[in-house]
Amino acid sequence: MISAYTGTQIREAEKRFFQASLRSGTGAVLMQRAAYGLANAVVRELVSRGIRPYGASVAVLAGKGNNGGDGLFAAAFLAARGMRTTAVLTAGDAHPDGLAAFERAGGRTLILTDHNAGELAAAAGGADVVIDAVLGTGAQGGLRGATASLVEKMNGGAHGFVVACDIPSGVNADTGESYDPVLPADITVTFGGAKAGLLADPGADYAGRVLVIPIGIETELPLPVLRRLESADLARLLPPPARRSHKYTRGVLGIVAGSQQYPGAAVLACRGALAAGAGMVRYLGPPEATRLVRQACPEVVCGPDAVADAHVQAWLVGPGIADGDDDQLRRARDAVETGLPVAADAGALPALPDVLPPHVVLTPHGGELARLLQRYGIDLGRQGVDGATLDAVRQASERTGATVLLKGATTLVAPPSGPVFSQAEASPWMATAGSGDVLAGILGSLLAQHSDDEDKFDACGISAEQRWAAIGAMAASVHGRAGTLASGGGPVTAGAIASYLPEVMRTL
Repeated sequence: MISAYTGTQIREAEKRFFQASLRSGTGAVLMQRAAYGLANAVVRELVSRGIRPYGASVAVLAGKGNNGGDGLFAAAFLAARGMRTTAVLTAGDAHPDGLAAFERAGGRTLILTDHNAGELAAAAGGADVVIDAVLGTGAQGGLRGATASLVEKMNGGAHGFVVACDIPSGVNADTGESYDPVLPADITVTFGGAKAGLLADPGADYAGRVLVIPIGIETELPLPVLRRLESADLARLLPPPARRSHKYTRGVLGIVAGSQQYPGAAVLACRGALAAGAGMVRYLGPPEATRLVRQACPEVVCGPDAVADAHVQAWLVGPGIADGDDDQLRRARDAVETGLPVAADAGALPALPDVLPPHVVLTPHGGELARLLQRYGIDLGRQGVDGATLDAVRQASERTGATVLLKGATTLVAPPSGPVFSQAEASPWMATAGSGDVLAGILGSLLAQHSDDEDKFDACGISAEQRWAAIGAMAASVHGRAGTLASGGGPVTAGAIASYLPEVMRTL
C-alpha cells in the first residue's frame, strides 16, 4: 500500500531527524540521500530510453531553497558520471553548499533575469534531461516573474524528458491544486514519502510516474492522509469463495437501477456485479428495464417489487434512474433505510437524506459532486471541484456523513474521517457512456461480499470505519484495470469493461 503525506508532515519528520543528526554531526545527510536517489533515477531513466549516460546533457532549474540544493547536488553526482550539466538559477542565488558542489564538479551556471528567459528556455530545452528543482513542498502559490516566463516558453517548445525534484513546481504538495504555469514531469522523484498532492488531481496530471526515495525519516512519519491500494493489497482483500461456499454466502446484492429512458444502465450494473463475484443479484425496476435485464443477464433474479421483500446483504441504487421516476426513487430511499451497505449512484441522490452513515458510498463525478455540495451551501462549481478534488471530496464526506467516491482520472474515496484512498489505474478511453454503471455494479458486489468482513481489513491496517472507503478503492482499482485491459490502448465500451472483469479478478 502506498502512503502519502502532506508537506507539513514530511517537513516535521525531517526536522526531528535533522535535530538528531546535528547532535551526531551528520546534519547534511538528508539532502545527500535525496540528491543521490534523484541522480540514480535520472541515470536509470536515461538507460531505459536508450540514451548513454556518459556525455548526456542535464539542465537543472534550481530555486534558492533546499529543493534547488537537492537538484544541484544531484547534478554534481551526474557530472561525476561524465554528464554535461547546466544549472539555471531562477532566483539569482542558490543553496550555497549545493552550488559549490555543482561548480566543483564542473557544472555551468546561468542566471535567469527578466530579459533572458527565452534564451535560457532554449538552452535548458536542448538538454537530454531537465530537472525541475525550483519550488519545494513548502512553497505557497506558483511560479512568478521571469521563472514563470521561462517555464511557459519551455512548455511551448521541445525539451528533453522532465524529472521533478520532490514535486513539480507550482503543484500544492498537500492538496494537488496547481498554479499555472507548471512544467509537466515524466517522473517525479519524491523523498521520504509520497506527497498527497501527487496522487490527487490536478497535481497527478503533472507528476508523471512517482518514485519514492527513502531518506531515513520514514520511522518519524505519522499516519498518512492518503493511501493507494496496490496489487498485493487487492490480492489480500478480494474475497475468494471457500470450498463450501454457496450463492447466499458469497453475497447477495439488490439493485435498484434503470428507467424507461435508461434501461441499459440496469443491464450494465448487473453485468458489473455478476462479473465481480456476487453470488446472486436481485433486480428491482420498471418493466422496460426488467425485460432487458432478463434478456441480457438470465442469472439475475428479477423482483420482488418492494425493497422490504428482498433478502440481500447490500444494495446498489441509482444507475439510470431518471428525474421524476418516483417508484425507483422510493425504492432507493427504502434501500438506504434498511441499514445495509449501499452504493448510491448519482441518479439516487435526490431521494437520499442530507445526513447518511459511512456504509452508504456515494459515487458522483465532478459535476454531480458540485451539485451535491450546493445542497449544503458550498458553491464550488464543476471547475472548483476539478481544480481541488481532494478538498472537494473531503468536504462532501464531512457534510453528508457518507463515504464519497469521486470518479475521475484519479478516483478519490473519502471516509468521513481518516485517510482518503486514491486509485489511478483507468485508461482515458474509459471515459465512455455506461462505464460508471459497471463501476457501480462492481462496488455493490464488493459491498455485498464484504458486508461483515472487518478482520481482513484490520489485518491490512484499515479500521472498521474506513473499510467502506477501502472497498470503494478496491472497486475503482478493479474497474480501472479491467477497462485498461479491455482497451488495449484504443476505444472501449462499457460492456467490454464488464467482460474483462473475471480476467482481472483471476490475475489478482
